[in-house]
Amino acid sequence: MSTLDPLSLRLFVSVAEAGTIAAAAEREHIAAAAVSKRISEIEAVLGVTLLRRTNKGVALTAAGERLVALAHRALHELDEVAVQMRDCAGGVSGLIRIAANVSSVVQFLPGEIQAFAAQHPRIQIQLEEKPSIGVVKAVADNAVDIGVFTSVPHGYDVQTFPYHQDRLILVMPAGHPLAQRKAVAFADTLAFEYVGLPSDTAISQQLTRAAHAHARPVNLRIQVTGYDAQCLMIAAGLGLGVMPCAVARQQAAKLGLSLVELTDAWAERDLLLAVRSLDALPVACRMLVAHLCGV
Repeated sequence: MSTLDPLSLRLFVSVAEAGTIAAAAEREHIAAAAVSKRISEIEAVLGVTLLRRTNKGVALTAAGERLVALAHRALHELDEVAVQMRDCAGGVSGLIRIAANVSSVVQFLPGEIQAFAAQHPRIQIQLEEKPSIGVVKAVADNAVDIGVFTSVPHGYDVQTFPYHQDRLILVMPAGHPLAQRKAVAFADTLAFEYVGLPSDTAISQQLTRAAHAHARPVNLRIQVTGYDAQCLMIAAGLGLGVMPCAVARQQAAKLGLSLVELTDAWAERDLLLAVRSLDALPVACRMLVAHLCGV
């Protein structure tokens, strides 16, 4: 192989995402030896080492990390060509890749994307749910075009725009000792057990920071992967939970949950939209950014 080709790049990205050559080969329905050969050929063409083999799989070198970002960009451009050439008879077409945190997916994006899709039927949209930090990293790596995330410290070089605000609220079973209060400070809840979300979510990280500020831990009784499971566990009496107010209200009536306001300033959160460079985005992506936040 004297030059790079799309298949080799796709296989390399698959190895980087899967963590092992065997897993990537299974996902791509190709022999592991063929995948390994492709990676070796890429390394020979570029003159760099992309992967380090370990007893747990493979790890990307610095050159490998950079190639992943470049490969995402190149493959996206090829996908964009295919989409636009498939139907260029009229109207704007294209492919938009979005990563968004669960709060925006549950509360805001479905209706807003539906309205955009109705106006632009030739534009395809891929939506992937990630934790907020993962959203910003995906944008910085050019793995997605647009990210929606809760404002958190991240250190990535991206452009951000205001999207929405949401408010966190305390959720508990109706008979809980705090259920009769109109509002409560988070510090006053730390004596009770919690039903928590994964540790990489913005909410879990905020609760941990707030608890550390009071030199106390969050007493996790059980940890679940999403709001639906969290509400069910709270309804079963396994602890308190913190979640966006709009989500909590959807579940409160049917599960008999009580909602109590948090008095802490951090309970009011900003949701942001991120892109690598607004000016460099394809037309379809810029149109969706304008639709979502008026940029």
